[in-house]
Amino acid sequence: MAKNVAHSPLERNSLASLDQKLSMAKRCGLEGVVAGAKAAVVATIATAIPTFASVRSLPWARANLNPTAQALIISTVAGSAYFIVADKTVLATARRNSFKGYQP
Repeated sequence: MAKNVAHSPLERNSLASLDQKLSMAKRCGLEGVVAGAKAAVVATIATAIPTFASVRSLPWARANLNPTAQALIISTVAGSAYFIVADKTVLATARRNSFKGYQP
């Protein structure tokens, strides 16, 4: 039964179209991962500097923010930045790709 899959031109075109859509989805996902990783690095640096500075200078932070709490603050910001930027990038890329073949 699987041998008769691509005999008509319509079925061959749909298989080629499916392969093209799959490669576009992979590229879209890769762009999201790269953008998310860049955002996570920037967010880590932007969060780590004030966190470490406040622990050294503020008495309340020195007393209440142990190294685990500091790491939790920094990693939470980095993780949320990664997922937000990756999601927005994937959606923007998918939206841009969906209008490529459209002709009004």
